Amino acid sequence: MGIFSSLSYEQREATVILQIGTFLEYFDLMLYVHMAVLLNDLFFPKTDPHIARLISATSFCLTFVFRPFGALFFGYIGDTVGRKSTIIITTIMMALCSAAMAMLPTYAQIGITAAWLVTICRIIQGLSSMGEIIGAQIYLTELIKIPERYPVVTFIGCADILGGFAALALATGVLALGMDWRAAFWIGALIAIVGTVARTALRETPEFVNAKHQLKKKLEKAKHIVDTDLVLKEDIMVNKKVNQKTSLAYFFINCARPVWFYFVYIHCALILKHSFNYSPQQVIQHNLFLAIIEFIATVFYARLSYKIYPLKIINVRVFVSFVFIIFVPYLFSNVTTAMQLFVIQGFICLFKPTQGPAAAIFIPHFPVFKRFKYVGFLYALARALMYIITSFGLVYLTETFGHWGLLIVLVPVLIGVKYGISHFEILEKAAGNYPQKNSSNLVNSA
Repeated sequence: MGIFSSLSYEQREATVILQIGTFLEYFDLMLYVHMAVLLNDLFFPKTDPHIARLISATSFCLTFVFRPFGALFFGYIGDTVGRKSTIIITTIMMALCSAAMAMLPTYAQIGITAAWLVTICRIIQGLSSMGEIIGAQIYLTELIKIPERYPVVTFIGCADILGGFAALALATGVLALGMDWRAAFWIGALIAIVGTVARTALRETPEFVNAKHQLKKKLEKAKHIVDTDLVLKEDIMVNKKVNQKTSLAYFFINCARPVWFYFVYIHCALILKHSFNYSPQQVIQHNLFLAIIEFIATVFYARLSYKIYPLKIINVRVFVSFVFIIFVPYLFSNVTTAMQLFVIQGFICLFKPTQGPAAAIFIPHFPVFKRFKYVGFLYALARALMYIITSFGLVYLTETFGHWGLLIVLVPVLIGVKYGISHFEILEKAAGNYPQKNSSNLVNSA
C-alpha cells in the first residue's frame, strides 16, 4: 500500500499494533451496545414501551457519561508517565470487564442487583475506552509526519468501526447458532488480553520522549542555581496555555459522532423493532450491513486524505449532511419498508460529519504536556453530553414533534461542526499547513 511504503519499520509496527488494539478494545465496548436489544431484557425489569426506551437510553448513556472523569485520569497518566502506559492499562481494564460481564447473573436470578452490576461494568468499559482511542491517535500523530499522518491516524477510526462490526458479526453468529450470549463476552475478554500483550512491544513516542528529556535537563541544571519549582513555572513547554477557542472548536467537532451513531444504530433500531416488528437478531443483522458501509466509507476517506486536505473533505461532508438532514423528517414519515430505512441510514453513514481524516490536524494544536488531558477530556465531554441529549432528547422530541423533532438536535450540531472546522482552517493557514487554492495535493503542499 503506497501510504505505508514511506513509513519506517517502527512506524509500521506501531500502526499495526495500535490498530489491532483499538479494534479489540472497541469490539469489547460495542459488544453490549449491539446486543442491547437482547441484553437489556435480561438485566433490566420488563415494563411498558415508553419506560423501556428510557431504560435503554439510560443503560446506553451510562457507558459514556463518566468518560470525562476517565479522560482526566488517563490524561494525567498520559501526559506525565507516557502514552504507552496509558493504552496498556485501558486494555487490561476492558479485558477484566468483559470477563466479569460473561459471569453476571441476570435480573431473573438476582433482581435489580443484576442491573447495577452490569451498569458498573459498562461504566468501567466506557472509562477504559476513553484512554484507548485518544491514546492511539495521539501516539501516531506524534510519531508520523504529514501527509502520511492523516490516513494512518484515520485508520484508527477504521479499527474502531471494524471492532463494532466484529461485535455485530459475533452477536449475529451467537444468536443464529443458538449459543449462550455469555460466550461472546468470554471471546471479548480473550481478545482484550491478546491486545494487551501486543501493546507491550510499543515504544514511547519521540515527541513526548524529547519533551521529557528537555525538561529533565532543565531541572538537573536548575538544582545548582534556582528553585526547581520556579523553573517549572517558567518553562514554556510545561506552561503553554491551551487556546479556549481551539478547545471549543474541538468540542463542537466531536459532538457529531455520538449524535449520528445513536441516530443510525439505536434510534433506527427502535423503529425497526416497534414499527416493523424486527426481532433482536434481525436488528443486529440490519446494523451489521450498516457497519460494513460505514467501514468502507471510512477506509475511502482515509486513503483520500493522503491526496486531499482532510478539512476540505469534512467541509464537503458537512454540506451534504446539512442538505440531506433537512429532508430526513419527510423521508422518515414516508418510510414503509425496512429496506427504505436502510437506504437512508446507509447514506447518512457515507456522509456523516465526523472528524474522520482530520483528527491528526486537530491534535497538534494542543500543547504536548497538556495534549492527552485536554484532547481526551474534550472528546469525552462532547460524547457524554451529546449521548445524554440525544438518547433522552429523541425520546421526547419525536413523541412531541414526530420526526421533525430530529432537526432540533441534528441542525445545531452541524452548525457547531462547521464553526469548529472554520477555526482550525484559520490555525492551519497561520501555521502554513493549509494547501494553496491551486493545489489540494498534500504530497506537493506538505
